[in-house]
Amino acid sequence: MIEHAILLSAGQGSRLLPLTAERPKCLIDFSGHSLIEWQIEMLARRGVKRIDVVTGFMTDLVDDHLAGISDPRVEVVSHFNPFFKVADNLGSCWIVREEMRGDFLILNGDTLVSEDIVARVQQGSDWPIAVTVDVKPAYDSDDMKVQREGQRLRRIGKTLTEAESNAESIGFLAFRGEGADLFREAVRTAMRRPEGVQHWYLKVIDLLADTGKVGTVSIEGMDWAEVDFLNDIETATRLTDEWVADRR
Repeated sequence: MIEHAILLSAGQGSRLLPLTAERPKCLIDFSGHSLIEWQIEMLARRGVKRIDVVTGFMTDLVDDHLAGISDPRVEVVSHFNPFFKVADNLGSCWIVREEMRGDFLILNGDTLVSEDIVARVQQGSDWPIAVTVDVKPAYDSDDMKVQREGQRLRRIGKTLTEAESNAESIGFLAFRGEGADLFREAVRTAMRRPEGVQHWYLKVIDLLADTGKVGTVSIEGMDWAEVDFLNDIETATRLTDEWVADRR
């Protein structure tokens, strides 16, 4: 059981404008709760006791919102990323690199995952680094595509071709044992290079794939949603409506 998670919630969500003109993506309401509230809830249900949230756009608004979440199951701590306008989410990982001690999870700030998915990831695997993946008939240019051989991850990135891809990352990773140290050191090394600020953290995972220590966990057929574009709002809301109905 992994008790520590990191949420990467620094972005504005510019592709969701005008919805995110005066609030960040993580505070969009879905069925009566913010996106980040749903993330905290689902993680807490499955044993996560500490969550480090990396903030950026309108950080004071996010901090106030987090302060209003009273959940005895979990401690939530925010970390401001002052480089959020000029650095991609590898910069957010760099901000919390010293928190990457022991086993931990990383969840993208725009991904809604069900309790069952968290449970599946918590079941563990033999991989020091495990990338949660889904499978669909075809992949487009915006998908974070994955090439895997069995459960081993060979490549990950948006630039993979359709022929190279046989899964997609949902933006949810688990680091166990040596995986935490491998990733933390890779983040530190990457951010020392001039091009580091231009990269997603999954670029680092792609580089680490050659070590043979990066695997995948499939959640094919399970419920999740990525909130990137305005047409994603309806899909995500249907999902959270189901979660609300299940509580009744």
